[in-house]
Amino acid sequence: MPKKTALIRCPWPRDDALYQAYHDEEWGKPVHDDRLLFEFLILEGMQAGLSWLTILRKRPNFRKAFVKFDPRKVARFDKKEIQSLMQNAGIIRNRLKIESAISNAQAFLEVQKEFGSFGKYQWDFIGGQPIQNNFRSFKEIPPRTALSDAWSKDLKKRGFRFVGSTIVYAHMQAVGMVNDHLVDCFRHRELKKLRPKRLA
Repeated sequence: MPKKTALIRCPWPRDDALYQAYHDEEWGKPVHDDRLLFEFLILEGMQAGLSWLTILRKRPNFRKAFVKFDPRKVARFDKKEIQSLMQNAGIIRNRLKIESAISNAQAFLEVQKEFGSFGKYQWDFIGGQPIQNNFRSFKEIPPRTALSDAWSKDLKKRGFRFVGSTIVYAHMQAVGMVNDHLVDCFRHRELKKLRPKRLA
């Protein structure tokens, strides 16, 4: 039997199966679904100061605690829900982050109302198509860009919190606004071939 060729992937998932699955199936894949965009936005904010792997391991708990990241439901959370979340050991028990998730849900709904969908608002920042980068080393990938600076500024103006430029750029990478898989990575080629739907 011919020997199986090992996949070449970005180095950051290391040998962790959960991290590898996230890298192979999600990271960098263009997302237009508002519920999933809201989920990533909140999780990126929760990750501030922590590792993304920590968030991935707690993701099922987050989905349960934040009612599958339905922004309409999260926007209605009150002091009782906040107290309950603060007692939930399965998530990140940081009051500022929890409160920001609720106010971000409210701001998210306002953006939906104005633009028809959060996805349209978000993807308009890059003209609707992913930016294809060609980095060869992890060291070349910037922590932020002029685009993430501009979008971060606009999000803050709209009342969003935990949306600094570095967090916003991580979000852009996660939801496929930029393809930051290294050129040797098998996902770089796959995502470059994708033709994402254009938003009206």
